[in-house]
Amino acid sequence: MEKKGRKPHVLIVPNTGQGHITPMVQFGKRLVTKGIKVTLVTSVYLSKSMHVDPESSIAIETISDGFDEIGPQKAGVDSKVYFPSFRINGSRTLAELIEKLANNGQPATAIVYDGLLSWALDVAKQYGLLKVAFFTQSCAVNSINYHVNRKLLPLPITGSHVSLPELPPLLPTETSLFLLVYGKTSPPHLQELVSNQFSNMDEADWVLFNTFYKLEEKIVDWMAKLWKVVTVGPTLPSMYLDKRIEDDKDYGIKLFKPKTSDCLNWLNDKPIGSVVYVSFGSVAKLSQEQTEELAWALKGMNCYFLWVVRDSLETKLPNKFIEETSDKGLIVSWCPQLAVLAHESIGCFVTHCGFNSVLEALSLGVPMVAMPQWIDQPTNAKFVEDVWGTGIRVLPDEKDLVERQVLQKAIKDIMEGEKGKVIKKNAMKWKELAKEAIDEGGSSDNNINEFVAALFGSS
Repeated sequence: MEKKGRKPHVLIVPNTGQGHITPMVQFGKRLVTKGIKVTLVTSVYLSKSMHVDPESSIAIETISDGFDEIGPQKAGVDSKVYFPSFRINGSRTLAELIEKLANNGQPATAIVYDGLLSWALDVAKQYGLLKVAFFTQSCAVNSINYHVNRKLLPLPITGSHVSLPELPPLLPTETSLFLLVYGKTSPPHLQELVSNQFSNMDEADWVLFNTFYKLEEKIVDWMAKLWKVVTVGPTLPSMYLDKRIEDDKDYGIKLFKPKTSDCLNWLNDKPIGSVVYVSFGSVAKLSQEQTEELAWALKGMNCYFLWVVRDSLETKLPNKFIEETSDKGLIVSWCPQLAVLAHESIGCFVTHCGFNSVLEALSLGVPMVAMPQWIDQPTNAKFVEDVWGTGIRVLPDEKDLVERQVLQKAIKDIMEGEKGKVIKKNAMKWKELAKEAIDEGGSSDNNINEFVAALFGSS
C-alpha cells in the first residue's frame, strides 16, 4: 500500500495500435498538468519503434506481449493468437512492473487500462490499485458491445433493424463489424475479444470514455446507471482546443513518421476550402478495386486532394496515377493529421470513420465523407450523417465497392452544394461544443478534476 500524501502515480496501459495509444496518452498529459505522475506502459517490441517527444512529461515502461524480439506482425500471428498471448504475458509482466516501481519508491495508485485489455483490471485488483477502464470507441459502439456480452443482443443479428436503449434504430450493417460483416458474422474470437471488454466491468472503479457529454448525452446518461461513467474527451492536444497547456501542440508519441513539411507547404499554396483530404488511418486496407475507384474519383474532380497512402499500399494505385495528378494532388505515406485538418485550405475529409479521426474532424469543424471499413466505423458513420449531421455516408454496392460516381457526388455536395452549407454549419457547432467540454469548467474538465481528486484521495 502507498504512503499517505504521496503524489499519485497512474499507469496507462493501451492496446498496441496508434488509435489506442494516442487518446490515452493525451488523457495522461491532462493528468500531468493536475499534479499526477503518469507512466505509459507499452509492449517491449513497440517501444523500440515509437517516435517519442524528447520533452514528454510521461514516463515509459514496458511489459511483454510474448513477441518481444520480432513483434507480432513479423511473427506472422493474427489477433486469435496475439491477444491471448498478450493476456498471459502482459498480466505476468505488469505485475512484475508494479512490484518494481513500488521497490523503487514509485508505487502505482491506479491502472488506466484499454477496454480491450480487460485482464489489466484483475492485475490492479491484485495489488489494491484503482481499476479504471478507458474506452477509445464511442459510447454508442460500446453499448452495442455490452448488449452482446450480456446476451441482450443475440448473435447472429437477425431482423431488419437493431433497437437498443437511447440509440437510433440501426440496420444490422450499422453495428460493429466485429459483430457483423455486411450480413456475415465475424470470427468467434473477434466477437469474444470485443464483448469480453465487459466481462469484469462491474468491478471497475471508473469507466472513462474519449467522447464529450453533449455529443452522446442520452447514451452517457444510460450507461452511467450501470457504472461510474465519465466523459473525458475529446483528447486532442490542448492547442487545438482550450489552449490551456501551452506546450501541448502534438500527440507526442507516434508509430509513423509524418511528412509534415511536405504536407503543410503544399497546403499553404491552396485556396481556402479547396482541398479534399483523404485518409483511412493506420490499419484499414482498401482493396485493389476500391483504391482504383477512389483514385479515378479524385482524378475526375475539379478540386485539389491530399491523400495518405501507406507505403505498403502504394502499389494498388493505378499506373502513373501520381505523375498524372501531380498538378492537383499530393500523395504521402503519412501526415500530421491534426495540422492538416486545422488548415484553412481543407474543404472536406474522406475518412474511414475511426473514432479518433471523427473526433478530430468534429473538434476542428471539418465536414466528412464517411466511408467506413470495419470494427466500429459503420456505427460512427451512421452518427456522422444521421445524428450529428456533419457528413455524408457513401455506401458500397452489391460487390462491396463504393463507386467513383458515388464518391464524387458526396464530395461535390459538401464542397459546393446547399447540403454542404448545412453540414458545415453543424460542423462548426460541434467544434464549439468540443472546445467547451474540455475548457475550464466544461463537462470533461470537471470530470477529469473529479477523477484527479479521487486519485489524491487514494494516495
